[in-house]
Amino acid sequence: MGVSAAAAGAYIRSQSSDSATLNPDTFTKYSLVSREPVSATSSLFTLRPRKPSEDNYDVYEEAWRAGVWSVMFKQPQLQIGRDYTPLPTTAATSLSVDDENEGCLRFFIRKDPFGEVSRYLHSIDVGADVELRGPKIECAIPSETDDILFIAGGTGIAPALQAGYSLLSRTNSERRPRIHILWANRLKDDCAGGQSDSAKPQPRGWFSGWFGSSKTLESKKQDAVAVMEDKHTSLIVRELEALKSQYPGQVTVDYYLDEENTFIGKKDIMNSIQSTPTDSSRKSKLILVSGPEGFISYMAGPKLWAQGQELQGPLKGVIRELDLKEWGVWKL
Repeated sequence: MGVSAAAAGAYIRSQSSDSATLNPDTFTKYSLVSREPVSATSSLFTLRPRKPSEDNYDVYEEAWRAGVWSVMFKQPQLQIGRDYTPLPTTAATSLSVDDENEGCLRFFIRKDPFGEVSRYLHSIDVGADVELRGPKIECAIPSETDDILFIAGGTGIAPALQAGYSLLSRTNSERRPRIHILWANRLKDDCAGGQSDSAKPQPRGWFSGWFGSSKTLESKKQDAVAVMEDKHTSLIVRELEALKSQYPGQVTVDYYLDEENTFIGKKDIMNSIQSTPTDSSRKSKLILVSGPEGFISYMAGPKLWAQGQELQGPLKGVIRELDLKEWGVWKL
């Protein structure tokens, strides 16, 4: 998720402050705790507030409840910034209890050869200061939302994990919201170990991977644990499997790889849409699209800039051609 052209980021004028609490007005200093490779081009960053603040917990929780959110990273030499999406805490998270209590945040960031901020973040040493500003709510998920189809390209999977975490935390004895994720990548390393829940190319529903096979939910949970424990499995795939394990039957994921000539097409989207209930008991349905600008433009049309603000712009692309009137669409 970028606040302007992905290659450059946005010029920033806000000053740093001595505040220990993340806030949307000034930059707060964090320390880079670790940078763990996910693939040849991306890493998982863990940052901790430079000064302890119990208030950060409340700031994070409010943002998680709202929906999808981001924080801006500052590139100090060029005085530009770029928004990145924090990852939720799951069973696959490597954070210790102390790290969580100290307000650590984690980010899945790809090193863009033309991206000044991402190249800067991949070049600094562990222990270095990083300045953050936020949170910024990118998409408030309505309280009545019960179904989300998330179409993600590359690191757009981070907002998908966020959306899943926020939506599924609303689960109770009378309500079981659901999310289906279509995740496209260029390289296999980015999603190593991931197995689609739908049997492509045969059309199957959202939950065919759980209910359409001979495997029980319990055996599926065991499979998820095995994937999480496999050292060859991508860190992000482990996060997805952890979410599945935590909310059995409410999460499905399908993987697409450029290098294997599998792409998210109209049929994939329609299969997902058509398999959702149409009865009145199901409430708001939402399609979220996240990834590189070209990916978003292809799927739903480009976002627009007007009067210094980024706007959704008209719905175009593949989704517009499908005329999915029952579904709201939001570009991240």
